[in-house]
Amino acid sequence: MIEVTTHDGVTAWRFSSRASRAFGYSSSAFLTADGVLIDTGIPASAGEFAAVLDTVPVRGVIVSHHHEDHAGNVELVAARGLPLWIAPATLPLLQVVAPIGVYRRFTWTSMRPLITAVIPFDPAPLAVIPAPGHAPDHHIVWDPHSRTLFSADLFLGTAVRVAHHDEDPWQLIDSLEQAAALGPERLFCAHRGLITDAAAALRAKATWLRETIDAITTRLRRGDTDSQILRAVLGGESPTGWASAGEYSRRNLVRIVRTRLGHLPSAR
Repeated sequence: MIEVTTHDGVTAWRFSSRASRAFGYSSSAFLTADGVLIDTGIPASAGEFAAVLDTVPVRGVIVSHHHEDHAGNVELVAARGLPLWIAPATLPLLQVVAPIGVYRRFTWTSMRPLITAVIPFDPAPLAVIPAPGHAPDHHIVWDPHSRTLFSADLFLGTAVRVAHHDEDPWQLIDSLEQAAALGPERLFCAHRGLITDAAAALRAKATWLRETIDAITTRLRRGDTDSQILRAVLGGESPTGWASAGEYSRRNLVRIVRTRLGHLPSAR
């Protein structure tokens, strides 16, 4: 399913599957007024995505990072001959797609690998900026003329307690602060849509994450177990954590901080 909405020069394509809607999940791609498409939607919506592409002029596509809810239809785009901006670190992850967890296959389905040769795309005057933390290859897109930021998975919300096991929350704080320093007036989040007062929202998330890391660190240093910290700081495990068998969970955030401090992992 694709829902299309417009926001003063930006068209949002909101993708969801029956399974993702059951969990309240969706992921959006965004089309600028001059025909730049940012991300390619979820694999489960490939047929509908192809139909929408038939109706609008797209001069090029930017892929923010390799996760299937952003790059899910990259092979479809490349096979149509549309030029692509893909970061060097992202390209091999799209050409040889790693297996994903059951909950991700259920929600988005698995993506096809990129086998078509990529035609390079220069998205200027848009700037594609590295913003690691959520993933090492994660990028955001900045439109300096409209002061619009396309944040992919940088924002997601202020108090996001869940994390993948390979996220880097310290890098994420740096990326949030660097994005806020651009002075964006609006932000398009792939999972939350339009966010106004964007710079303040980015700084608020950076502050919350820094304070949360500090709280976890304090409890780790006094010898609390992961389970104790999980309950006291993060309010216990989330339904997403249970549904994903821990792959995308609050416990992961505790484990990431523990590993950074050099403590042995605690399963308690």
